[in-house]
Amino acid sequence: MWIGAILAIGVLIVVHEAGHFFVARWCKMRVDRFSIGFGPPIWSRTYGGTQFMIAPVPFGGYVQINGMLVADEVEDDDPFSYPNRPAWQRFLTIFAGPATNYLFAVVLALFLFSVAGVPTGTSWWQVAGVGKDSAAAGTLQSGDTIVKVDGAPMYAMYNKKIPKSSLQKRLRAHKVKFFGTVWVHTPAEIVVERGGKEQTFLITPRTMKDQKGKEYFGLGITIRPKHERVGVGPIGVIGHALYYPVRQTKAIAVGLWEIINKEQEGQFLGPVGITDTIKKSIELGWITMIQLLMILNVYLGLFNLFPLPALDGGRLVFLTYEMATRRRANPKVEATVHMVGIMALLLLMVVVTFNDIARLF
Repeated sequence: MWIGAILAIGVLIVVHEAGHFFVARWCKMRVDRFSIGFGPPIWSRTYGGTQFMIAPVPFGGYVQINGMLVADEVEDDDPFSYPNRPAWQRFLTIFAGPATNYLFAVVLALFLFSVAGVPTGTSWWQVAGVGKDSAAAGTLQSGDTIVKVDGAPMYAMYNKKIPKSSLQKRLRAHKVKFFGTVWVHTPAEIVVERGGKEQTFLITPRTMKDQKGKEYFGLGITIRPKHERVGVGPIGVIGHALYYPVRQTKAIAVGLWEIINKEQEGQFLGPVGITDTIKKSIELGWITMIQLLMILNVYLGLFNLFPLPALDGGRLVFLTYEMATRRRANPKVEATVHMVGIMALLLLMVVVTFNDIARLF
C-alpha cells in the first residue's frame, strides 16, 4: 500500500510538472531537465535535449527551463532561453502547472462519475480505521459503513444538511449516571454494511485517549463520509466533472478561512502525512482513492497559485507586473525573493514532516 501511495504522489508531481514542460516546449523554450523527485538521479535518459530523471527523494519534482535560474548563463540573443521569450509565454508556462492539476481533476471526475455515478448529497459514515485497544477493536473493520445506531439511520450528511443527531451525540447517550453519582456505560447497537450485507453489533463506548493524549468518549474509530451515487447520463457527467474543481476550490477556501478565524480546527499535512492518507484511501477501495486524488489535484493547483515567493503564484505576480508596466522586475530582487521563499518553504516542510511522523508513531 505504501508503494501505491508513493506512486500516487508521483502521479500528482508528473501531472503538475508536465504542464510546465509541454507549454514551455510549445513556447519554444529549452528545457534542460525534467526530474521526478529530488537528489542525484537513480535513472536518467536524454530525449530531445531534455534530461528525464528519477531521483531518490520522491516527495517533489521540478522542470528546469534554461535561463529560469539567475545562476544560468544566458546569451541575450538566445531565443530559446526563458528570459528571452515574451512575457505572456512565460506567464502561460508558469500557469500551466496548476492549470494541469485542475484539468486532471476534471479528467478523474469524468472517469469516476461515468463509472460510479455522481454523489447525491446523502452520505453515510464509513470506518476508516479502528484503534488497537479501542472499544470497537475486534468488532468493526476498516471499510464498514455505519447504517444505524440504536435503530436510527446514521447519516453523515442528508440533503446537504448536517443531521441534528451526530454519531458522537448518539454515543454520549450511552454514558449515564446511576443514581446521579456513578457513571455507567451502556452498549450501543451498531448496524454496519459489510460486503453488501448488514451486520449488527453491540459495542459499549468508553473513555479513551486520542493521539494527542486528549480524552474522549466513543468507539475508538476514525470515520469518513461515504457518498451515495446515482447515474446522471453523459451530459450530466460532463457538467458535474467541469464544476467539480470550482466546487472543491470554494470548499477549500471556506475551510482555510474558518481555520484562520479559528471557527474550526485544522491540520496541515506534509508529504509523509499525505502519503499515509493516500495509503488509507487505497485500503478503502478505488473510489475513495480516486476521490482523494481529485481533491489533492485541486489542493496542489490552488496552493501553487497562492501569490507567495517560490510558488508558481509568486512568479506570476512578477510576470503580471511586467506585463502591466512593460518593465521587467530586477532579476536579482526577484531571485532573492524566491530564494527567501524557498528557505521558508523548506523550513515549513521540515516542521510539518516532523509532525506527520510524530502522528504516525
